[in-house]
Amino acid sequence: MKAIHAALFSALALVSFPGWAQSTGPTDPQIAAIVVTANQVDIDAGKLAESKTKSADVKAFAQRMVTDHSGVNQAAVDLVHKLGVTPQENPTSQSLKQGGDDNLTKLKALAGKNFDRAYIDHEVTYHESVLDALDKTLIPSAQNAELKALLVKVRPAFVAHLEHARHLQAELGKSGA
Repeated sequence: MKAIHAALFSALALVSFPGWAQSTGPTDPQIAAIVVTANQVDIDAGKLAESKTKSADVKAFAQRMVTDHSGVNQAAVDLVHKLGVTPQENPTSQSLKQGGDDNLTKLKALAGKNFDRAYIDHEVTYHESVLDALDKTLIPSAQNAELKALLVKVRPAFVAHLEHARHLQAELGKSGA
């Protein structure tokens, strides 16, 4: 579990790295790649959780992650096409992808209650980190008004996801699940 968190934090640390934030920050094409990658990582984990969990609550949460993050990705893709921007891979998006792949590998090896706990614990940490990156780097660095508006618009959904994940985390802890 600590390796999952370490991979995630190293990926998102690049986004919120003080030297980057104090300079020019990521460009809009880099932000687009980060956003799409971060959402895809959560979509992939949600799809895995939908197929592995036996918990109705965890399954419902996973389905919500897939639906909501797919919607954000579609909005981001639509916007970059409208603006004629090509998402630009960068160390942060690449690290997010690697961290997501590592998380999937670890989750695939788990089953039952151990899977549920690991998935939900990761979701709490992931959404905390994404919100931090949105607030400290992505929103402030976005130069295009429409891109910035999209990031601001989707932020409340990430807050709601975090609160839902924290609630599930507490419930799993109470039930000994």
